[in-house]
Amino acid sequence: MDISAQAAVAVEVPPAPTRIDWIREPQALDKWLDRAPGKPLALDTEFERVNTFYPIPGLVQLGLDGEFCLVDPSVAEQSGRFREVLADPDTPKLLYAMSEDLELFRQWLNLQPAGVIDLQIGAAMAGAGFSLGYARLVETLFGETLDKSATRSDWLARPLSDAQQRYAIDDIRFLEPMYQWVSALLRDRGLEAALVEESARFANELAGQEDPDNHYLKLRAGWTLSAQQQGVLKELVRWRERECQRRDRPRNRVLADALLIAIAERLPASLKELSNIQGVPSGAVRRYGDTLIELVSQGSTADNSSLERIAPPLSRDQQGFFKQLKRLFRNAAEDSDIPMELLAPRKRLEKVVQQPDLAQHDFFQGWRAQILAPVRADIEELLKS
Repeated sequence: MDISAQAAVAVEVPPAPTRIDWIREPQALDKWLDRAPGKPLALDTEFERVNTFYPIPGLVQLGLDGEFCLVDPSVAEQSGRFREVLADPDTPKLLYAMSEDLELFRQWLNLQPAGVIDLQIGAAMAGAGFSLGYARLVETLFGETLDKSATRSDWLARPLSDAQQRYAIDDIRFLEPMYQWVSALLRDRGLEAALVEESARFANELAGQEDPDNHYLKLRAGWTLSAQQQGVLKELVRWRERECQRRDRPRNRVLADALLIAIAERLPASLKELSNIQGVPSGAVRRYGDTLIELVSQGSTADNSSLERIAPPLSRDQQGFFKQLKRLFRNAAEDSDIPMELLAPRKRLEKVVQQPDLAQHDFFQGWRAQILAPVRADIEELLKS
């Protein structure tokens, strides 16, 4: 779809403010949020995350009913109303590419925002293309070119430069008109509720991925390990997640994925055997050696018969089956002008190939059922073959 043609949907874009407004007190933020209860709240954050496990909040940007403000994290976290609005499912929170923002709120405020609307997902549903960048969509829809020079600047520093402040406001200034544009197009296509549904599903999926007990499943290179070795890997990864959280250090600063896989494969029973594994730093052996040996012992002697295994790559036969299945899904995606990557992400399609029982998958629930209805019988027939 040519989204420039779709930009004809009439939306009013608030002009760039001549003055940047800051809210300096929690009580003032409470009052500001109560000006238009229930109306969509434009929301974005800036943060730093270089040498830490947890993102460090640097700034909160808010837009409500055509007005915008910047808020220091120390003020936002003391505002009871801010937390209430984030958790209120009846107040739409408008974000763009929201995964990192939601992670920040979970780890900073111990809060899972409800009623979130990811307008990057909405733009894809509206026919603008999958994973389209915010600046590109703003330029296409509204004819404004955003200055991105402050993207990687220091958001913890104070005072923020004028360029940083204007960059921060621009990141929320277009969200409400973008929401109006997306909503109008999706309403015409009968998919307005689908955006709410898919945004919520994506948010819940992101939250579930943070479970330390399941993080080992992300280490796809470990699929060749035996059940015993994967049981060890699960113990090692769970320990690393908690160690990273305790020390607030990035994963690679503790032990990299490849090293955890190597330890699980070799099953060292002593510090000497651990030291002989190529790539394991001597400092890690000194700091964590005894713990790692104990984890290897626990994992290797546990009952791993019911352990969920890391998904292997598709076999040659499965790859052929995958192509046939993908063709059916792609037909439905093209007929509905929905990006294939959104309708049926590759990893989810691979799971259907590996477990060809539709009852175990959610492709025919919610908005996807509407899109896939024309090819459902063909898909079911293929899975039976």
